[in-house]
Amino acid sequence: MSLINTEVQPFKATAFHNGEFVEVSNENLKGQWSVVIFMPAAFTFNCPTEVEDAAEHYEEFKKAGAEVYIVTTDTHFSHKVWHETSPAVGKAKFPLVGDPTHQLTRAFGVHIEEAGLALRGTFVIDPEGVIKTLEIHDNAIARDVSETLRKLKAAQYVRNNPNEVCPAKWKEGEETLAPSLDLVGKI
Repeated sequence: MSLINTEVQPFKATAFHNGEFVEVSNENLKGQWSVVIFMPAAFTFNCPTEVEDAAEHYEEFKKAGAEVYIVTTDTHFSHKVWHETSPAVGKAKFPLVGDPTHQLTRAFGVHIEEAGLALRGTFVIDPEGVIKTLEIHDNAIARDVSETLRKLKAAQYVRNNPNEVCPAKWKEGEETLAPSLDLVGKI
């Protein structure tokens, strides 16, 4: 069963955020757009490159009204040390969420049972806590966060314009389509 258009299941976790340990729950994902990015584990190879990419785009996410959450199967203590010792991860101004019990990785369908790690999963969640986009792929393939930002803006656009759709490669400000019988077979 797909998680698209389903509400995020209740959860509570601890994150390292701006020098403090803070609680993060499904309630934090309500009232604004959220981007939840799962990574296998701290102190790995590709993960710091993705954290850095998210950090470099963080102001764009904030401008779009979204909070970013990075989740790994490590503890919040590991995230503190990771943030302090990795120049790439040290750029993160968003919560680094620990999921050592695997509650989140299982709820979002990204858990690798035999490894106890997460697949690379990316979720855009609307202000009601409903999943609008998801992407899950092999851990050897790092993501491009600019594509996540594009998907966020597309999800926001169609939410605000329910009679329109965003075509392939749509970017903010470009034309959309208004589905109708007249368009069938014309594109």
